[in-house]
Order: sequence, then C-alpha cells, then structure tokens
Amino acid sequence: MTATTSRFNTNQLLATLSSAEWQHLEPDLEWVDLPSGSTLHSSGNALRHVHFPTTATVSLVSSMADGASAEVAVVGSEGMVGICAFMGNANALSDAVVQRPGHAWRMSATAVQHHTRRSPDFMQKLLGYTQALFTHMAQCSACNRHHALDQQLCRWLLQHLDRQEGNDMQITQERIACLLGVRREGVTGGALKLQKAGLIDYHRGHISILDRRGLEARSCECYGVVRQAYDRLSCAHSAPRRSPVVHATGLSSQLVYRQSLQAA
Repeated sequence: MTATTSRFNTNQLLATLSSAEWQHLEPDLEWVDLPSGSTLHSSGNALRHVHFPTTATVSLVSSMADGASAEVAVVGSEGMVGICAFMGNANALSDAVVQRPGHAWRMSATAVQHHTRRSPDFMQKLLGYTQALFTHMAQCSACNRHHALDQQLCRWLLQHLDRQEGNDMQITQERIACLLGVRREGVTGGALKLQKAGLIDYHRGHISILDRRGLEARSCECYGVVRQAYDRLSCAHSAPRRSPVVHATGLSSQLVYRQSLQAA
C-alpha cells in the first residue's frame, strides 16, 4: 500500500533536501512506530537518537522537582525532536513524550552530528527550524504566565490540530491540564465554555473541533506568533523538492522518491 504524499505523512525538513543530500542521510535513517505515551528522551539524559516525525505528534515537556509539569512546545511533521544533539550538548533539555501516535524517521545522535558537520545545507535547515522552535517555546512560556486559561486552551488545541489530520483528538481533560500546568477544574470549565459556544464537542476523552475559526478568534496572539514563525520556515523551504514516500511491504518499509508539487 502506498502512502499518499501530504504534509502529514512526510517530514517537511527531510522533504526539502535534494536527492543527493537524501542519499547521504538515508542509510542512517530508520522508520519507526511511536506509540502514544512513549518517552523518546528525558530531561538531563544523554540523547541517543533524534526523531523526524511524520504522522506522530510529540510534546516537549518541562518537569519540576515537585512533580508538576508543562508543555513548552509541540513537534509534528514540520520538525525534529532532539535538537540538542547537533548543538554541542549531548543531554536533553526537556522530556519528549508522544502525544499522538504515528510514525517518524529516527537517526542516531552520532549520525546527526556527522551529517551537520558534513553538510552546511543540512545544518542550515536544522538551525532554521530551531529558531522557529525557540519562538514557539518562548511564546508558550509568556502565554502560560500572562493569558487567561480559556485563551491558553484555544491556543493549545489549535497548535495540536495543526499537526494532525482530521478534527478529532483522543485526550483527557486531566492530560490537557498536566500539559498546560493548570488544575483540571480549570480545563473542565474552559472546555465547557467552548462547547456551549459551539466550538468543540467533548465527551469521555474525545474532543471534536467544530469551529476552527471560532477557536482562532478566542485564542490569544500567541497562536498567531508561533504559526507565523513556522509559516516563514515553510516559505523558506517552499522550492519544489523530492519527497520521501513510504511503501509498506509486510513488516518492512522501502523508501522511494516521488516529485511533490505540494508546498510543506
């Protein structure tokens, strides 16, 4: 079965590479399944691998000594998990937890260090993504400090919605509260307001987005700031490129190339 090329089933950073550059990276890439709730790396631990998500979504979570935690960014098919691996620090700065299950390309930390030293083009693409990610992390930090919980909830829903296909999410209010670093009661109240306004439908750990424009109108400016940072990255990478497409055969996956006309 052939996967249809879209921004959700190919990693956009890898898709911008030339065929020649891909041939250098391909031997060091492994196609992996990322189950929901699995931890790719923990804060302070040495990074063994980096991941380039395709259909999976990964939450970057900062944890406190007392057990409290908060999501500082979310990574989907636009980026990479484990940026410290090529920035001179072998230890992770946050936990990386799979929020939405799916697939990713995995590369060893040693290999990504080798390829960034070998290829200035590959390094520049990763640095461009890192700049957008830093904007994401900084804006989330400010949002959590200064904006109302209803606005934070809208921003969070939109950022995760951007990184998946469809309008449905399987997640509990308790989990959202943990990722936002707030009390569950606050998320319950916020979700109820959004449901009464006809923006979402929520029941038993399932959220359906009914009115995306309405969520955008209720969100704070933080969603727009972060979205623009990634849009600028996409524009910089918008030249026609050859995208990796996965053909699954039994238990193995084989990589082929196909010209993609769709911008990331």
